[in-house]
Amino acid sequence: MKIMIRNALTGDATTIARFNALMAMETEGKALEQPLIGAGVAAVLADSGKGRYWLAEVGDQVVGQIMVTYEWSDWRNGMWWWIQSVYIHVDYRRQGVFSALYHHVESLARSGAGISGIRLYV
Repeated sequence: MKIMIRNALTGDATTIARFNALMAMETEGKALEQPLIGAGVAAVLADSGKGRYWLAEVGDQVVGQIMVTYEWSDWRNGMWWWIQSVYIHVDYRRQGVFSALYHHVESLARSGAGISGIRLYV
């Protein structure tokens, strides 16, 4: 199975919002309000200063996502990347999708000036 990682685009907002809603229900038993989550996803996609999403695709199907938000560290004079909003479609779990997403983010963080490290929000 070939997994491709790409930047999320504005046209991916519906898929990302759906994945976020599925994740919230699965992990917290919480139903998210679609208009609210949709607006939140759209805000990130419109302003990379708020965060960034990357999507995993198998063929032409989006099968997973990861988002990074930012936190300034005065101790390190650099930015921490917080991993959030991770979701892997149930049919693609335990097949390396999360690993591919994580390694992509890790590679970008390592190559980015001023990135102090990565943290996972759970």
